[in-house]
Amino acid sequence: MKKEYDENLVIESTLAGKEVNFYDAKCEPFRLYGIWHDGEKYCRMPKEVAAGISPGIANNYGTTSGGRVRFVTNSSYVAVKVVYEHIGHNDVTPLSASAAIEMSIDGEFGGVFRTPDDFREGELLKVIDIRGEGEHLITLYMPTHSEIKELYIGTAPGAKISHAPDYKYEKPVVFYGSSITHGTGCSRAGSPYPAQVSKNLDTNFINLGFGGLAKGEAAMAEYIATLEMSAFVYDYDFNSPTVEHLAATHEPFFKIIREKQPNLPIIITSRPSAFRTGPEDTARRFAVIKQTYDNAVAAGDKNVYLLCGLDHFGEFDCECLVDGTHPNDFGYRFMAEKLGACLEKLI
Repeated sequence: MKKEYDENLVIESTLAGKEVNFYDAKCEPFRLYGIWHDGEKYCRMPKEVAAGISPGIANNYGTTSGGRVRFVTNSSYVAVKVVYEHIGHNDVTPLSASAAIEMSIDGEFGGVFRTPDDFREGELLKVIDIRGEGEHLITLYMPTHSEIKELYIGTAPGAKISHAPDYKYEKPVVFYGSSITHGTGCSRAGSPYPAQVSKNLDTNFINLGFGGLAKGEAAMAEYIATLEMSAFVYDYDFNSPTVEHLAATHEPFFKIIREKQPNLPIIITSRPSAFRTGPEDTARRFAVIKQTYDNAVAAGDKNVYLLCGLDHFGEFDCECLVDGTHPNDFGYRFMAEKLGACLEKLI
């Protein structure tokens, strides 16, 4: 096999009694998706763009939800060395999602490189064994709410490492929205609905969910409109503080992206859960969000689609939420199925 990494950069180590060679995830043959390294840390969007949207986005552009590293190896184990910039903690998301890296092996769950409960800063070193001989496609899902300065991936000395194959749909689906899009409430980094859609459809994606911070800013829409994507999903209802704010931002946000990408499939969805059926929820869903859709259709738009959040969980509504707002893994699964069924027809 042609070696695509610089052997001078290999870091030799011993971990849990295993000899491990570590390689920088930024280098070949590893492939980054949904994130890149800006010279300071891994991030989901450019620092200067984030600064122009809001102070909150400027402070959170480096959280790595939706970021992935993919490669193929015949190593019998995979290790990680993670240098954190910040460890994310919140009331409803365990560290197994907010701060840990999840490993998928050939598309199936392979383990979690979990941080200790009292972990607050520093480096994480973990190793996970791989069952079955031969080469395996490895996907590492980055933490949902933490920031990472550096990531090194370890394999057995002499193991082969090569490029991962392309996704079936390499042009990404872009998701923008609230903490629900971000993945708050899930148990693992690969459980937010954008990641589950990706697994189900074998599609690349970019997660631009920002918990509590997605306010439908024009600057965010202008940035998203510059991205090359196969489809766009937006769902920031929960972060809009009032019906009036949502009404002032929702349709203008749509129009900014539509003007720049006239043929892009756009899926609009409202807040999930049939528990949310009060007058304000109804106004958000129908007087604002559905009105954006209706106006687009009336103007001749043939690439806009509407999903009502009331339908996301079906008869299992009461089993799908962690705290009355954020889905658990079960809820995210239903959201992924609903959105995935729509996206599959479009991409």
